[in-house]
Amino acid sequence: MNKPLLGVLAAILAGVASIAGLTAAPASATSRTAEAAPQVQATVNFAGTVALSNCSGSVIKFPSSASTDPALVMSNGHCLTSGFLDPGEVLVNASSTRAFTLLSSTGSSVGTLRATKLAYATMTDTDVSIYQLNRTYAQILSTYGISPLVMSTTHPVAGTAIKVVSGYWKTIYSCNIDGFVYRLKEGDWTWKDSVRYTSACQTIGGTSGSPVIDASTGQVVAINNTGNESGETCTVDNPCEVSEDGTVTVREGINYAEETYGIAACFTTGNQVNLALSGCTLPKP
Repeated sequence: MNKPLLGVLAAILAGVASIAGLTAAPASATSRTAEAAPQVQATVNFAGTVALSNCSGSVIKFPSSASTDPALVMSNGHCLTSGFLDPGEVLVNASSTRAFTLLSSTGSSVGTLRATKLAYATMTDTDVSIYQLNRTYAQILSTYGISPLVMSTTHPVAGTAIKVVSGYWKTIYSCNIDGFVYRLKEGDWTWKDSVRYTSACQTIGGTSGSPVIDASTGQVVAINNTGNESGETCTVDNPCEVSEDGTVTVREGINYAEETYGIAACFTTGNQVNLALSGCTLPKP
């Protein structure tokens, strides 16, 4: 996983604060492919992203969310202050008062947001945590002039230009979706249909939970969560790709994200989580 902070502080203190490139990997045979025609680029900056105590995140809304709904913040499941969740473990509507630093378009802090609960979290099939806040989208806009990021409800496409926006490091990585991984295995955890980045996105510890934004639409299509650091096979911090036929591939230096397009189907009126909704495929407790 892109560890919340462990393993990167020494490098940062040594002055390694620049972002290096990755080696591109071929898209999978089943990848959806973006059209070759050039597309208009959306304005992507830090507005709506947040910094957690150990990770990155973003204020997000679904297409059906109302301005009067309590706002939501999304990060990784492995970014919980209580530590990693076990495989198969799912938290729903758990108590939380976690604080988030809300950022402006330039990355400066504009205020602090606070959770009223952890609406959903898991590290099974995906790696996500979603907090409900004590303010509505309208209140955040009125107080800070910041609008939420909109979640896409369609599967991302290979070749799409993306931005990985880290609120923790106030860094934006620009690259493309290289392809999709049938199963991404790291230690005891397995994630389904993961996004593989191309060469320019070498995310580091602290970027965990960063929204992955379609550079054309400005919508969130995935959430940054891991990368193979040292070429090991399927160990913690060294995820491996497992194909449908069981073939294992290791791509040292390659980073990944988890898709988010299906999350909206699990939230109903008032931004309330309901895993029993038709079309909701998130793991259940």
